[in-house]
Amino acid sequence: MQGIVTDDETRSPETRINAINEALAQKVGPQKFQIWFKSSTRLTLAGEYLKVGVPNLFIASWIENHFLMEITQAVQAVTGRSPKVTFTIDPELSGNLPTRFPILDTRVRSHESRVTSHESRRSPTKRLKLTLDTFVIGSSNELAYNAAKAVVGEQQSPFNPLFIHGGYGVGKTHLLQGICNAVAKERPDTNWLYLSAEDFANQFVLALKTKKLEVFRRRMRETDLLAIDDIHFLASKPSTQEEFLHTFNTISLAGKQVVLASDAHPKMIGQLSEKLVNRFVSGMVVQINPPDFHTRCQICRQYAKACMGTAFANKAQNTRARDRLPEDVIRYIAENLRTNVRELEGAVLKLIAYSSLQNEKITLAMAQTVIAEHLARTDPIVHISDIESAVATYFGITPAIIHSSKKDRTVALARHFSMYLTRKHTKMSSPEIGRFMGDKNHATVLLACKKMEDLISRNADLHWLSPTGNKVAKAKTVFDQLEASI
Repeated sequence: MQGIVTDDETRSPETRINAINEALAQKVGPQKFQIWFKSSTRLTLAGEYLKVGVPNLFIASWIENHFLMEITQAVQAVTGRSPKVTFTIDPELSGNLPTRFPILDTRVRSHESRVTSHESRRSPTKRLKLTLDTFVIGSSNELAYNAAKAVVGEQQSPFNPLFIHGGYGVGKTHLLQGICNAVAKERPDTNWLYLSAEDFANQFVLALKTKKLEVFRRRMRETDLLAIDDIHFLASKPSTQEEFLHTFNTISLAGKQVVLASDAHPKMIGQLSEKLVNRFVSGMVVQINPPDFHTRCQICRQYAKACMGTAFANKAQNTRARDRLPEDVIRYIAENLRTNVRELEGAVLKLIAYSSLQNEKITLAMAQTVIAEHLARTDPIVHISDIESAVATYFGITPAIIHSSKKDRTVALARHFSMYLTRKHTKMSSPEIGRFMGDKNHATVLLACKKMEDLISRNADLHWLSPTGNKVAKAKTVFDQLEASI
């Protein structure tokens, strides 16, 4: 729906519901609407409320967590009002559920089998975007790269699983896709699968809904190489974790390879089952750090060469944009952007695009002007995993304990510092922080932050028990040391 309907009161309830469904289908897409809404929900408008009838609590929770915003927007587009959305169990839908989802329609089957960047690549003619040949090696990622090469070079790698972790944009996905491409090239008969943990979870839920769990399990488990990106997505999803545990065990016991990537070390992923953590750390766990200066320079050179030789240069064969990116420009970008590869590539791309469109030679002065705004928007970002790691190390515990229900003095102090620092250095809301740290109530976060502010303002003495014995320190001293470490 493009506009707000102003004569809503003249419509019949059935007409308005049909219009809402049409608007919702446009927002979520026909496949997702077919799967989650068409047969498994019943919408009812009642004053300022939209009641969503669902067959069971599982579907209610899924739709609320994934489509609440789209539902609200669809109702607003049709009625001109923002509704209060409530979910109710509809016995009729529940009774009809087994006959409504025995077979997916043609469009959904087509959508599932379509090859995308996070889908199965079983044919040797299919390739993912990133390869090991284009991976820039430096001191920050050399160990991870060598481990990836070992997985490719041996039928039975000594690293199983290979678990790669690091911050945003440091090359984890590049290595995973590179492994899959290299294996497909060297051993074309290898049955391999690359997908994100979100895709794994979504396909698992879909298999449950459509009663095709065995098909899903065969697809996941009958692989020689399973590569899953963003495995931390499984946190706080116990059912999906249990399914993945069985998938992992089946592949591992068959002597096949599992490769995983995450933003955090397995022990730092909150709400991850102990069984999975133990499986993950039983293999090779390797960290990728942000690239150093020389690596950043090489990344800029390589990416600039790729850009200049394709899209922009093809617009005008004689354009000066095809000139080599000057070394002083490369150094300027590398010195000012230090966090991750995506920032570097974004700055290089913007500079080359400007040069091509203006048909001007790239100079340091141009670079300073063109990417000034880009630099202003790329201040160092602090992630909650960095904060938890620093706090846990300081207090001699693990991030997993911070997420637990333990309330002894050491754990409570570490948890309060984690919440306070996260509130200060990230844009996460109190409810988000609470959910991340073990499903704590947002009021708990607010109280923790208030308590820390008081302790720091008074520079009170803090007492806790470390692995080496009792510790005493001033609150402000502890706070300054933690803040410096993140």
